[in-house]
Amino acid sequence: MINYEKELNPEQIRVVMQEGGPLLVIAGAGSGKTRTLTYRVARLIEAGVRPETILLATFTNKAARSMLFRVADLVDLDTGRLWGGTFHHIANLTLRAHAPLLGYERNFSIMDSDDARQLISVCVTEKGVDAKNDKFPRGNVIADIVSLAVNTETTIDDVVARRYPFFYYRVEEIMDVASHYQNRKKTLNMMDFDDLLLNWRLLLRDFPEVLKLYAERFSHILVDEYQDTNVVQAEIMDLLASHHRNLMVVGDDSQSIYSFRGANFANIIEFPRRYPDCRTFKLETNYRSTPEILELANMSITNNEKQFPKVLRAVRERGIRPVIIPAKNVIQQANAVAEGITRLMQEGISFREIAVLYRAHYQSMELQMELTRRGISYELRSGVRFFEQAHIKDVTAYLRIVANPFDELAWKRALGLYRNIGKATAEKIWRFVAGHENPLNVVLSDAFLRAAPQKAAPGLAKFQMAVIRLLDGSAGSLSGLVDIVLDSGYREFLQEHYGDRGTREEDLNQLANFSTRFTSLEHFLCELALMTNIGEEEEKDPTEHGSDDNKVILSSIHQAKGLEWSVVMLIGCAEGMMPLARSLKEPEGEEEERRLFYVAVTRAKDQLYICYPLIDYSRSMDNMMLRPSRFIRELSSSSLSAREVPYDQWCIAEEWE
Repeated sequence: MINYEKELNPEQIRVVMQEGGPLLVIAGAGSGKTRTLTYRVARLIEAGVRPETILLATFTNKAARSMLFRVADLVDLDTGRLWGGTFHHIANLTLRAHAPLLGYERNFSIMDSDDARQLISVCVTEKGVDAKNDKFPRGNVIADIVSLAVNTETTIDDVVARRYPFFYYRVEEIMDVASHYQNRKKTLNMMDFDDLLLNWRLLLRDFPEVLKLYAERFSHILVDEYQDTNVVQAEIMDLLASHHRNLMVVGDDSQSIYSFRGANFANIIEFPRRYPDCRTFKLETNYRSTPEILELANMSITNNEKQFPKVLRAVRERGIRPVIIPAKNVIQQANAVAEGITRLMQEGISFREIAVLYRAHYQSMELQMELTRRGISYELRSGVRFFEQAHIKDVTAYLRIVANPFDELAWKRALGLYRNIGKATAEKIWRFVAGHENPLNVVLSDAFLRAAPQKAAPGLAKFQMAVIRLLDGSAGSLSGLVDIVLDSGYREFLQEHYGDRGTREEDLNQLANFSTRFTSLEHFLCELALMTNIGEEEEKDPTEHGSDDNKVILSSIHQAKGLEWSVVMLIGCAEGMMPLARSLKEPEGEEEERRLFYVAVTRAKDQLYICYPLIDYSRSMDNMMLRPSRFIRELSSSSLSAREVPYDQWCIAEEWE
């Protein structure tokens, strides 16, 4: 028998020992949520509940495997009898048994995102949509639209109007393609990931015998990370629990940060209203962080109105006070972080125990450059290295043509961005311009428009106009050259090809700001090339700074959720950057941004540093003063146990305290 009093704290024991009924467990950061779930399952089995009647739904296969392995170790049982895994895994098991009821064969195929994109592209062609001569979203963008509509239970019309307004004049065609896509999937006996959940719910909603089978079968249902569930997932769990009503949901409302992909915050916040007889438990004992870090975390979330109030309590002894570091600008901020990392390394803290977190990927650009210059190895978890991203390379290809008209690779990359200009056509155009003494001069001629097949002429004309504008001197600055590329059709290219076009345009605006530091286009392009090549060399040299995995972690806050490090440095904590300005335009956006801040600071175990720039170096003549983030201003210095260390003092300080 398990000695629960020895293995668990009183908060966890109360959850584990509950007999049943609707249970809401608010599990604060670092409070042993996984341990509590594991012991709850073990206790049910010890109490005589048959493993095959227990359903454990998680969001990742890793989490499911970890919990099932621990349960097996605790009760010496083959957990293969348990129904445990991700929502999609459990949906697949159910649908394999009942697919014919929905008009599918049991051997249906599951499509990945690339399969979905390709099939949608086929549907565009089959519906006769004119996607070549006028703006129309590519297959991956339509897939994003369809998925968001499914996961938020809104119409495609609403999604396009809110998120993709530049395509709204073609919304009827988008809906027609989406409808055809649904039909084609069924004809092909295929389901995408969203279909797995939709069809699982459909089985339970429309076939009483199926609902009865599973609702009676599962005597206990446990759901992990409930704050991340969408409308469909929550309803499925409600249906499955409709007979025994033994539904335990575990999550933290203060860590609900995925509304952009369909997570419904109302699922957890309104659980007591849906289940008036539910019992609510709070896990507030934190095993991760020092008291000083938790004092800051507790205060940071208090201004959210929609929440289950909680106070994280530390079991650890007191440690180092969090530090707030104002820097002159993002360059100085990057330097401060690099100085801090170097100092920590000298004190014996390994790189892999240090994480630098930020709200948006572009905010890491200057830091990537500074770490690369200093030879500090880092692992980027928020995407591709800044200067290696496709949209950055696309825009700089135009600038490379202006700087070096014989840059063959830049010509082919830029030309390939236009409709009906594939590799063969781009090669033909390149041979034509390269045969002239000055390729840029020939671009300005009528002969250039005849250098490729007629169907490529519209694209060539747009490229020609972009080059004319880049050369006519109207840009006025290097940053103006980036603007010209955006205004000459690349902004529309982003809209058509990428679901995250807003984020990519922010990256390009940051690239334009970065260019203001340089006096010549050649110097700017050389710096970009050197940064990219140095980064590639660093990745190929596993001996640098020790083992391959001993690298500083650079991560967006979203990617960091669920992880922890000894030291966390949070950068870009200025108003407009954290919270992100565009997120404040979303309903309840400020509260979700505050939850992001909370998630970031609760990743730190021992040391926390919060940095923000005082000046936004911009492309205007007058740099704009920045205010510290409202999340910093909300913190009370008298009860915060944090201290502010200006950049100059920070860099000359001999020790942290």
